[in-house]
Amino acid sequence: MRLLLFTLSCCLAPFVLAQIPDTGGLRPAASDVAPPRPLLPAEMRGDIFMARKMFREAVDVYREAPDSHILANKIGIAYHQMMALPEARRQYERALKIKPDYSEAINNLGTVYYAQQSYRKAISQYRKALKANPSSASIYSNLGTAYFARKKYEQAFAAYQKALSIDPEVFEHRSTQGVLLQERSVAERAKFHYYLAKTYAKSGDTERTLIYMRKALEEGFKERGRFLDEPEFANLQAHPEFQAILKLEARVL
Repeated sequence: MRLLLFTLSCCLAPFVLAQIPDTGGLRPAASDVAPPRPLLPAEMRGDIFMARKMFREAVDVYREAPDSHILANKIGIAYHQMMALPEARRQYERALKIKPDYSEAINNLGTVYYAQQSYRKAISQYRKALKANPSSASIYSNLGTAYFARKKYEQAFAAYQKALSIDPEVFEHRSTQGVLLQERSVAERAKFHYYLAKTYAKSGDTERTLIYMRKALEEGFKERGRFLDEPEFANLQAHPEFQAILKLEARVL
């Protein structure tokens, strides 16, 4: 790597030198010197650190910015990403003292409870967040996942359907940045993917139904007869890939 960089710098040297005006050995006039770039606002610099997953640095920079409910929430997310859950909770609660109906912080507080396996409290927070923001697909997704963790599968399925009706891409989002956390961790991965397949089947998304069917079976879902019995999958039973997926051997866990 050092050799490559050195070689590259040698190749670029003539080009770089050609861009430097010949001043005859004199110092350039002040008007020829580019002014220093203005420093980005602290909150924006913190966002950059978050995008780079430098969460500790993000907290330090965020604290330089003027305080607000949004900033407190962002600091909470940075702590959350470091798994410093007590401090994350304090920051979310601080955001809610500033703005009690801030749905993002209410949701994120729910994700703290979810991480601590306090699923009842998580559900309570998600439902409260939905009262403040009833059009959030991510919050409905989180509510469904909390119901799923309590093995309330039909409530989870209903919440997932609502999330998908608001945002068809809600289960495909991968970013962990922003101001609202979307919970992804579940214990029963195979069953979780079965319910995602069922949700997509009900919405008519054949491609994603088949993707999550395959994931469910590969991860050990043993109730493959449900793909034949559940009405959501009825229109797919003649599909060649549907039939091929049902022949997959379940993974031994």
